Amino acid sequence: MASVDHLLQRKGAFRMALIPPEVLEALNEGLLETVNLNEFMALELPRLARSVAAQIGLDAASERLGDTFAMLAAFKPMQRHGHIARALYDLTAAHPERDAVAHRLATHPSDVARCWATQWIPMSGLSLAGQLKATRRFAADPHFGVREMAWMAVRDATISSLAEALERLQPWTADPDPNIRRFASELTRPRGVWCAQIERLKAEPWLALPLLEPLRSDPSRYVQNSVANWLNDASRTQPDWVEATCTRWLAESDSAETRYIARRASRTLLKRAPEAQ
Repeated sequence: MASVDHLLQRKGAFRMALIPPEVLEALNEGLLETVNLNEFMALELPRLARSVAAQIGLDAASERLGDTFAMLAAFKPMQRHGHIARALYDLTAAHPERDAVAHRLATHPSDVARCWATQWIPMSGLSLAGQLKATRRFAADPHFGVREMAWMAVRDATISSLAEALERLQPWTADPDPNIRRFASELTRPRGVWCAQIERLKAEPWLALPLLEPLRSDPSRYVQNSVANWLNDASRTQPDWVEATCTRWLAESDSAETRYIARRASRTLLKRAPEAQ
């Protein structure tokens, strides 16, 4: 296929039907990243998976992949990606250059392929420390979708070893990369979206203060939104604590960044206020 460089700066179509055929072809060949949800949902997953398999050195015509494709329709869209990731992982198990295959997937031009690579992490049997180390490259990925899949990949391990996770993530809050700082916050949100809830932090959100305190006046809006959403999650179960924390932060750090976080964090509290009158 010809160069796709001229497609890299495109704006995504606002309907799937309007995605140019050239773009869709490149996406399904694994040559381009998606730029919006419409492109992501328009992918022909079996075709993309076979393209990626061949590109990273696996058998694109394997029976294992074929069996996976045959059952995809029975699952919700996001679950389909998990099954494809598992099939690719299984194919890699007996590969003589397993590490090289994994590296090619983790650095693939397709954001979806890199998302599949994040899903290999909980399959690996690594300790929490090992999983966090393996996830770091994806937490810093330039594509928003890969970054979201990164924290979801280690969510269950974090819940299982919460105290250890909170300790290991503390240095991440001081990282120069805002994507890494945001990861520490987003991974530990008490509720989150499309993921298991962290019941311990719903009941005792103050356990995560060592992560949140360094981020209370973070210069990145990306990080600010995550911290605010973290506190908003906590306000549903511990409203008094969230209100007290925001009040203290404003008293100790009356910056524009902290004011933004406190305001956004209080949106559920503000909705409840009229009900309490």
